[in-house]
Amino acid sequence: MFVIEFFRVRGTDEAHAILDRVEHDAADLEDVKVRALSLFETLDMPQKPDAVRILNHTGEEVFVWSPERPSV
Repeated sequence: MFVIEFFRVRGTDEAHAILDRVEHDAADLEDVKVRALSLFETLDMPQKPDAVRILNHTGEEVFVWSPERPSV
């Protein structure tokens, strides 16, 4: 089980505001990455996210991506 988080980043102090969370049950991180990037463009959220991150089943961050900084 993975959790995909979409968030905005405040420019003054890099604070994150989570816009939405989506749980995704998959055995492979690569599958979750594809799903996260697809949802980044299509998920209806109150604001456009700045970035996405993926957390594993223990809550550890395993992937972060931003169109502005692909290797966040």
